[in-house]
Amino acid sequence: MTNPEPSDANAAQAQTELTPEARALLGRARRSFGVSIGILLLGFMAIGFALVYRVMRDSPPPVVAETVSVPADAEVLSALNTDGTLQVTYRAGAAVTLAVFDAGTGELLRSVVITNAPAAN
Repeated sequence: MTNPEPSDANAAQAQTELTPEARALLGRARRSFGVSIGILLLGFMAIGFALVYRVMRDSPPPVVAETVSVPADAEVLSALNTDGTLQVTYRAGAAVTLAVFDAGTGELLRSVVITNAPAAN
């Protein structure tokens, strides 16, 4: 189907064309809008990073047993908190012992007696 009045269509198109000043004004408005949206997005990202940082920073520290039991006459040589265990090396009499405790409960997991082996000839 054809348009019966082509002259009216040309007139409407002529009215919708913008002058150079209007185009410049629209260009400035678009740039201003783009800059404003960019700053807004950067602000939202900063808030998101701050929230994630706070959540990760405020996590509770790992639980460590308050006490572990070694023999009364033992001399503690070293104590380490490693991989969820407390490793205590102590000397009781002539024997040196490594005791491995659970870091959360303080329960003895294993005990290894360390001795001096005689030198092989």
